Amino acid sequence: MGKLFYPAVFHTAEEGGFWVEFPDLPECLTEGDDMQQAYEMAVEALGICLTGRKEDGETIPKPTEINKIDVENGILVIVEFDMLEYQKKHNSRAVKKTLSIPEWLNEEAVARGVNFSQLLQEALMVKLNIGR
Repeated sequence: MGKLFYPAVFHTAEEGGFWVEFPDLPECLTEGDDMQQAYEMAVEALGICLTGRKEDGETIPKPTEINKIDVENGILVIVEFDMLEYQKKHNSRAVKKTLSIPEWLNEEAVARGVNFSQLLQEALMVKLNIGR
């Protein structure tokens, strides 16, 4: 899951600024003092909602086609969300993995000062075609 694009409806708030809703994620609401802050908050709220659903094993809905959205008195805005970047930023704690390699390979790597954790991370990123 890489970049996702979800329609959001930005509404002018009575007290100033905007409040934001996502038609595909009714639990996802946020607000901001101006359009830029409201957009930034919308990206963050979208991240919380989507990762929460993913962690709970719930389905992540497909974005509704923009011509099928009733914006009422709001403004339709497409919010871009990069799941991978969000996970890098918010879920970078280390996870211990146990693995096996041949003894001779281990000895040679130790003798050359190989950092196994760093090497595994780099190799996984290459294998998964994920940039840092």
